[in-house]
Amino acid sequence: MRRFSLALLLLWPALLFAQNPVQYVKPIIGTQKMGHTYPGATVPFGMVQLSPETDTLPYEMNGKYNPDVYKYCAGYQYTDKTIVGFSHTHFSGTGHSDLGDFLIMPTVGPLQLNPGTADKPESGYRSRFSHENETVEAAYYKVKLDEDNILAELTASNRVGFHQYTFPQSDQAHIILDLMAGIYNYGNKNVWTFVRVENDTLITGYRQTSGWARTRTVYFAMTFSKPFKKYGHQNNVNDVYKGFYRKFDQTTNFPEMAGRQIRAWFDFNTQAGEKIKIKFALSPVSTEGALLNLRTEIPGWDFDAVKRNGQEQWNKELSKVAIKATSEDDLVNFYTAMYHTYLSPTTYMDVDGGYRGLDQLNHKANGFINYTTFSLWDTYRALHPLFNILQPQRNADMVRSMLEHYNQSVHKMLPVWSHYANENWCMIGYHSVSVIADAIMKGNIKGFDANKALEACATTARYKKYDGLEYYMQLGYIPEDKNSSSVSKTLEYAYDDWCIAQVAKKLGRTDLYDEFIKRSLNYRNVYDASTGFMRPKMSDGQFRKEFDVLSTHGQGYIEGNAWNYSLYVPQYPAEMIALMGGKKQFTSHLDSLFTMHLPDEFFAETEDITRDGIIGNYVHGNEPAHHAAYLYNWTDAPWKTQERVRMILQKMYKPASDGLGGNDDCGQMSAWYIFSSLGFYPVCPGSTEYALGSPAIQSATLQLENGKTFQIEAVNQSAANVYVRKVELNGQPFTKRFITHDDIMNGGKIVFYMDRKPKK
Repeated sequence: MRRFSLALLLLWPALLFAQNPVQYVKPIIGTQKMGHTYPGATVPFGMVQLSPETDTLPYEMNGKYNPDVYKYCAGYQYTDKTIVGFSHTHFSGTGHSDLGDFLIMPTVGPLQLNPGTADKPESGYRSRFSHENETVEAAYYKVKLDEDNILAELTASNRVGFHQYTFPQSDQAHIILDLMAGIYNYGNKNVWTFVRVENDTLITGYRQTSGWARTRTVYFAMTFSKPFKKYGHQNNVNDVYKGFYRKFDQTTNFPEMAGRQIRAWFDFNTQAGEKIKIKFALSPVSTEGALLNLRTEIPGWDFDAVKRNGQEQWNKELSKVAIKATSEDDLVNFYTAMYHTYLSPTTYMDVDGGYRGLDQLNHKANGFINYTTFSLWDTYRALHPLFNILQPQRNADMVRSMLEHYNQSVHKMLPVWSHYANENWCMIGYHSVSVIADAIMKGNIKGFDANKALEACATTARYKKYDGLEYYMQLGYIPEDKNSSSVSKTLEYAYDDWCIAQVAKKLGRTDLYDEFIKRSLNYRNVYDASTGFMRPKMSDGQFRKEFDVLSTHGQGYIEGNAWNYSLYVPQYPAEMIALMGGKKQFTSHLDSLFTMHLPDEFFAETEDITRDGIIGNYVHGNEPAHHAAYLYNWTDAPWKTQERVRMILQKMYKPASDGLGGNDDCGQMSAWYIFSSLGFYPVCPGSTEYALGSPAIQSATLQLENGKTFQIEAVNQSAANVYVRKVELNGQPFTKRFITHDDIMNGGKIVFYMDRKPKK
């Protein structure tokens, strides 16, 4: 009997349980090629992202954009051989960048105050390193700096970065604080920097920059575990006016440092194996706020305790979904995706609630956490809908943060792409509207007034000066000869308008419903029946004659082509399918998207897409078609959704440094993975439905904030069994292709019975 049981056990795929899920997080995933993630230390939604920089490429060369800098949106590229230092602020997965504040580098030997070059790191303070001597975990990063035989370790709390450097014996040990360094840097990006030496262990100051965020000031407090014996700085700008500070030798042991291009240094004597620790706190308000953050969050010097606490925070958040899988790779992909979704938006306030607002005045967040880093063109699609399930309180606070942005905006606009009390207007649409509508429609109204939120949405959507809206309101579309990317903008505005209409209907605002439901039909105005694609239209009402359905450049689209963007009518998929010839013809059209070949020349001019992010002509590495595989659910071939989703999961996500097929975009790519692995996806945020797909895990239990659990089971799930034979919800047969938000939040269990053959 025991032999028989053992034989069965050997035949049955082993189930792996996600206990202590932080062990499966591999932050190195996505750090190579186009993923643009960073490997450093942070906590969930943390204000500090303490991570290594591997090069110093400038944003511009000879007065022009330097395309090579694009690789360094997160500061780190896996294939690089050197580390320049460790800075405290980073974006995760973006396709544009900023930040990289307050770079710290430990060195020994003669003092060098320039970073050197990648091919000759010994010419500056940078160091060679090897991945063999690198450890990357959630809330912890460690690397050996080969040049000076220094072991660097990093961890963090929400607002404080904690460094620990193990030195060799030296009477020339240095800690360099580089206030010139930055990501997407250029000569005059620094507006001003200031450093004040309070005593022989405490430094305070600030940095003001004009980059993607054009009026950004970050304050800091930096404290050493050991007194320094000597310090100084170098100002790398030769200002004509020097004032009367010329009375002093400011280069050495002078306790005030001010200028646009400063590098400071602090000297120590060290014994072999001696650890010098640094706590570095940030504040959006003041150095006083930074000190309060430092003393509140990390009052002591126990590095390992801070690391443990950070990893416990990650475990708490990751444990909101407990999965079973048949391979460790599945666990790694899933929990690293969860990790990436919880990196942003980021906390933007001191421990006392203080923050700098969009109006450049100081405010207090009373009763909520104020957030920043809103990459909304990406994250409205799946990240915020995921938060409405797993992080509803945080998502409600994010909505409150957006509404505060609106209140402080001189334009009376909700955020488009915002960070650090700045609107940078990146990308298109006004997708705060989608995030707010999704929260309201799903009943996640915690701490904000839904009617005021609706008014903010409507006011934003009527702001004529914004990106072609005047033409859109006049003509029902944006003319390409008046405003570029006109088709993309028309389609996305129409979707956002539908979101406003849904909230207006729920709140009984018939006037607003009538206004915006009419606008939501504007997608029809750019559909060209003669080609079967959405097409740019001119101000005379005629379609533009020059039209290439494969090209991503100059065709009326942004980060996509006609094949991908013509599918973007998430608010009316059935009507879109009818417009395109009906279910049979549309199914064939959608098949072609995934199976045709896209020649290289058609994405050569798009820097953020490579062959790695493309399946056929389906571009998963960019967001506009992320819902496309689920559109088969509106045809007679829903089994093709199941097939396509599992194919995308397998091809676009791997447990490796190059494991992401495109920019993670503040968690959107990862949120797609989580939803699709669980077996459902929010095709149209702002509705309460999720389209069913094909779960890629054996089972999952979602621990909901309301105290209930929602369980997912995939019977006979395997790499071959990607098709769904039948579904049961709470023990009853379920024949719909969609589940609702209430189905999940009320708790219960959905069971997918999997098969290797489609149910046609």
